[in-house]
Amino acid sequence: MAFPGLQHVAITVSDLERSTQWYSTLFGADPVLDEDEESGTFHHTVFALDGGTLFGLHTHMGAESKDQADERRTGLDHVGFALPGSAELEQWQSRLDELGIPHGGIKKAHYGSGISFRDPDNIGLEFFIAPGT
Repeated sequence: MAFPGLQHVAITVSDLERSTQWYSTLFGADPVLDEDEESGTFHHTVFALDGGTLFGLHTHMGAESKDQADERRTGLDHVGFALPGSAELEQWQSRLDELGIPHGGIKKAHYGSGISFRDPDNIGLEFFIAPGT
């Protein structure tokens, strides 16, 4: 049996309004869902990305953590967004520059190439291409 691909990613953010604005700008789209979850324990704001993947922002009721994400702790290291080739990677580098989003520039390795950047909570994000593309 084949293992399924990702359908959605949900991250916890410290300031939902700030993160919603930031991701709306990055994605070039407004959320498709913005509501308290039916259990009443968290609020979710969800974006629909090309290819059918959903990207959710969560804030949990009664949990006020202002910690910054840190990939050296157990949990999420980063989220990688697939690109088809180097031209698109270069376009996203320019787009991040236009948006004023700091990044590490395009890094090339034998396993692929990518450009890394961080959201307002320091969550690692990356645009990535496979080797030879």
